[in-house]
Amino acid sequence: MAYAEISGKDNARIKRIVKLQTSSRYRREEGFFVLEGLRTIEDAYENNIKLSEFYFTQTAYDKFSSDIEKFAQTADFTAQISDNIAKNISDTFTPQGIFAVANIPEKRENISEKGKYIALENIQDPANLGAVSRSAEALGIDGIIISNDSCDPFSPKSLRASMGTILRVPLYFTDDIASFLKKTTASSYACVVNDDAQKVGTFSFNGFSIAVIGNEANGLTQRTKDACDITVTVPMKGRAESLNAAAAASIVMWEMVK
Repeated sequence: MAYAEISGKDNARIKRIVKLQTSSRYRREEGFFVLEGLRTIEDAYENNIKLSEFYFTQTAYDKFSSDIEKFAQTADFTAQISDNIAKNISDTFTPQGIFAVANIPEKRENISEKGKYIALENIQDPANLGAVSRSAEALGIDGIIISNDSCDPFSPKSLRASMGTILRVPLYFTDDIASFLKKTTASSYACVVNDDAQKVGTFSFNGFSIAVIGNEANGLTQRTKDACDITVTVPMKGRAESLNAAAAASIVMWEMVK
């Protein structure tokens, strides 16, 4: 099958991809994000995320021709690009040479009144967001609630850190975690570093539950702590003062579902 060819980095479509890769604000305004690599695009494809544009190099086609043909049939526009352009638009040092521009999934705001959820307030590190999503999927958590002041789950770093799970685990977005909690009937648990809080492992997360993890440096806001029903902590030994946000979330999620 013959495809369009793009070899110049000044092409308008290529400039747009670069901007989508580097600007969270532009992604929000446009409603699109960039997928890179065979596995990530496959995850999007299998989860019915619309591929608007699809790009590949000849080197990639030589390795993955059947997959490339499959994705190309679903995209509105497909083009073969040069290796130099692939390096220019890639967020990695060794690109596979496969890219797609996809519609950001419609944002969910309302969770079902059942299940176990992890909520993230003002999480800033894409590596933490990615690690939380991987643990959430592995443990069977029903969804991740993300405050809008957190890092962008559709940034290249978040997508890479999540190993595609960001595209598979249900995501819910809110301007304010405290207000979100007040609108649900879930039992809510504020995860803090406080010896007076109930220790994880000494009680059960029964029924419809939401556990909330806060910002890496500052933890949860006071409003969110006040909005939660119960304050909980992960007991620690030695001289450790706190856990990484993703590590704490993983421990709590394990306790929620066991």
